[in-house]
Amino acid sequence: MDITGKTCVVTGGAQGIGLALVQALKSRGCRVASVDMVASDAGVADLTLTCDVSSREQVGAMLDHVERDLGPVDIMCSNAGIGGAFDETFQNIAFASTEQWDRAWGVNVMGHVHAAHFLIPKMKARGGGYFLHTVSAAGLLSQIGSSVYSTTKHAAIGFAESLAIGHRDDGIRVSVLCPQGVATPMLDGIPLGPQAGDGLLSPDVVAECALQGITDERFLILPHEQVAGYMQAKLDNYDRWIGGMAKLQRSFKPEN
Repeated sequence: MDITGKTCVVTGGAQGIGLALVQALKSRGCRVASVDMVASDAGVADLTLTCDVSSREQVGAMLDHVERDLGPVDIMCSNAGIGGAFDETFQNIAFASTEQWDRAWGVNVMGHVHAAHFLIPKMKARGGGYFLHTVSAAGLLSQIGSSVYSTTKHAAIGFAESLAIGHRDDGIRVSVLCPQGVATPMLDGIPLGPQAGDGLLSPDVVAECALQGITDERFLILPHEQVAGYMQAKLDNYDRWIGGMAKLQRSFKPEN
């Protein structure tokens, strides 16, 4: 896909990967709406809006606003996501509250679903469009210490696959962006883990990888190339991979 001059929406656009995506898209002459939970204007986007992506009503109103002010959405960068719900004691991986599960599900999964719900009919009528879903390598592998993050990111991959399969013949393309450690406020806010020690990348590098993936129309975008090897090891011997991950987890357990 030729990105130049397209109309784009970036959720979670106030910081981190989202802000880097806004900047990278603007550098290519795109009209960009930056969307976040709270009002924030980095002085880059053409339009700055607030929206809780877990709310279908808010997402619909936000997209109507964008299309009214900037024009039909060509590229939906569904980037908003949350971490948290880490069991730092490693005593019970299912410790998280129902509220924590519901919030993570609402943002990390339903945020993608809601955007697609409104944009699929419009993109079909226009002959196509593009969805970029920022997920995580945790959606392909796992996240030590947080079953909430792992589970919701796996689900996000599943929805993206369904979207890509279900609407390929409508001219709609999908990419999932699955980095490991990225130097963002989200990474700073979670406990130290393997994601921070295996090639920490800047948001700018990740954003450029994402836009190259859209240009190439690749479903799976891996800014950390080593993730492909980890995926292959998981596929080759699932039991051995689980044993290796358990061994890695031991290195992060607190001293008894």
